[in-house]
Amino acid sequence: MKYFGTDGFRGEAGRVLTADHAYKIGRYLGWYFNQEHKGRIVIGKDTRRSSYMFEYALVSGIIASGSDAFLLHVTTTPSVAYVTRTEDFDCGVMISASHNPFYDNGIKVIDSNGHKISAAIEEAMEAYIDGNSEELPFATGENVGIATDYAIGRNRYIGYLISLATRSYSGKRIGLDCSNGSSSTIAKSVFDALGAKTYVIAHEPNGTNINNGCGSTHIENIQKLVREKELDAGFAFDGDADRCIAVDDQGNVIDGDFIIYICGKYLKKQGKLDGNHVVATIMSNLGLFKSLDQAGIEYEVTTVGDKYVNEAMVKNGYVVGGEQSGHIIFSKHATTGDGILTAIMLMEVIMEEKTSLRELASSMRLYPQLLKNVRVADKAAVMNNEAVQACNKEITEQLSGDGRILLRESGTEPVIRVMVEAGTDELCEKYVNQMIQVIKDQGLAE
Repeated sequence: MKYFGTDGFRGEAGRVLTADHAYKIGRYLGWYFNQEHKGRIVIGKDTRRSSYMFEYALVSGIIASGSDAFLLHVTTTPSVAYVTRTEDFDCGVMISASHNPFYDNGIKVIDSNGHKISAAIEEAMEAYIDGNSEELPFATGENVGIATDYAIGRNRYIGYLISLATRSYSGKRIGLDCSNGSSSTIAKSVFDALGAKTYVIAHEPNGTNINNGCGSTHIENIQKLVREKELDAGFAFDGDADRCIAVDDQGNVIDGDFIIYICGKYLKKQGKLDGNHVVATIMSNLGLFKSLDQAGIEYEVTTVGDKYVNEAMVKNGYVVGGEQSGHIIFSKHATTGDGILTAIMLMEVIMEEKTSLRELASSMRLYPQLLKNVRVADKAAVMNNEAVQACNKEITEQLSGDGRILLRESGTEPVIRVMVEAGTDELCEKYVNQMIQVIKDQGLAE
């Protein structure tokens, strides 16, 4: 597709993604869902300065086409999915570029079941944006849509999260890094209500500080907080709070792979791991797969993207899956990755097992892993290059089953990701650099 990738339409605000794009997306969605009944579309946004621009552009397009718009204001991506599927909306729209810097933004469209919108609708929106489809009629008179404040939907989502905890967190000392993003309005309220003593950082968004040296991509901040305050655990979210990376009481990182392992093993013990399967991606650490084998848990491996994880889970009825980056889906409770929900699920295991997060993670050993990005002009040319493929085969043979190399095209950037897992950090560095040098020698790097 031209505009919509694995996680919606994303790019630099005002350049790649403009207010005109947002208006046309609103026009198309407002028309599409207004044909058989009065369309109802709910909108959320993160804390980026440009999110207000896109919000109002979307609303203008939606109501101009005759549908009604309902505004959750600053909220999380999973809350938009929750409200859309539980409160009779035709679709939901989240304005966010997730973990990207503040000058980027994105538009994610969610269907009435809380899943990513179909590719067919995305293709139709792209055609309308580019003027390759018929012009849509404007609503007139009493058929013009209205825009309504719907902050109550966000409040109901907060209540839902609180209801999922089966016990009080009284006596637990918890750190939260809100990334100056969407979770700033929600996370502390949830953990306070559950009885924890909470310590919060990066919870004062100003429109330009989202993800700026904080959150799940800068885990060192929550590590420092946990160690200094001697906390039981810490949780770091990204800009739209659909990711969570945890740290234990010593500041050790508990990433998405650990979370899948801990929660999968717990659910199996409880007899609640439907199909005895979890879902992970090709980027998950080899140590996760070996640990799942030892625990007698089967797994399905998808390409990168919580969209693909979710598809595999829906198709097979699996209850937990996710990505190393912290997108974790608990399908009994949500249809998308949800960082705050993930933190609650980890706390449930801690409380039920009467142990620490550190102890829960201790039986899984990660393989050393190194990932480097290479900016390229043509991602497909790299992936199809004979010398690159020959180097890939050579490294795979040298690792001989006790490691792996993975080349992957970024879904959102002009980047090839080169990842190696091996027995030592030195081997990882050696093979990653070897592959990058081949890409450069072939004149494919920018």
